Amino acid sequence: MKNVIFDFGQVLVRFDPSYMVEKYVSDPVEAALLAHIVFDRKYWDRLDAGTISDAEVVADIKTRVPARLGDEVELIYYNWIYNIPEVEGMREVIAHVKSTYGAPVYLLSNISKYFAAHAYEIPILALLDGCVFSAECGMTKPHTDIFVHICEKFGLDPTETVFVDDREDNVQAAMRLGMAGYVFDGDADKLRTYLDSLFA
Repeated sequence: MKNVIFDFGQVLVRFDPSYMVEKYVSDPVEAALLAHIVFDRKYWDRLDAGTISDAEVVADIKTRVPARLGDEVELIYYNWIYNIPEVEGMREVIAHVKSTYGAPVYLLSNISKYFAAHAYEIPILALLDGCVFSAECGMTKPHTDIFVHICEKFGLDPTETVFVDDREDNVQAAMRLGMAGYVFDGDADKLRTYLDSLFA
């Protein structure tokens, strides 16, 4: 094994809409409404695919909430990326793989263009050797083409690469291409042990 590819949400960071909204909205009823609407999958699936713009999403969200919450919609939407705590132990896993085995570490994430444009402002991503974002390349997990794309972009041999994601369907897609796959359950120590077994 020579390379590691990580997913982002629920692997490197905790993606928690309630946490992200409560940074800006104190009223619990309004916070629950905004968490539900701002992070509605009807937007995020299209954002991940790059088929809708951030401005279009924000404009539509504003039609679904009371007018008084318009400013909060923009605050949450354009600042959520700064309110995503790291999964405990994952920074250390990255450092261990790179220092012990000299293995490059990459990111493969279904995520919006806005996120992609600001990704390197997120501290943990600065530790990585390269990233592929779905909205930028027009491909999404679990389709095999995005795994082919990241391998071609960084010159990776799938059979020398392990992919870590919290979703079984994404991991299975990577394995169909010949990668090793690991479904992450939040336990960084267990993941580190698994990676050691591959690289040792």
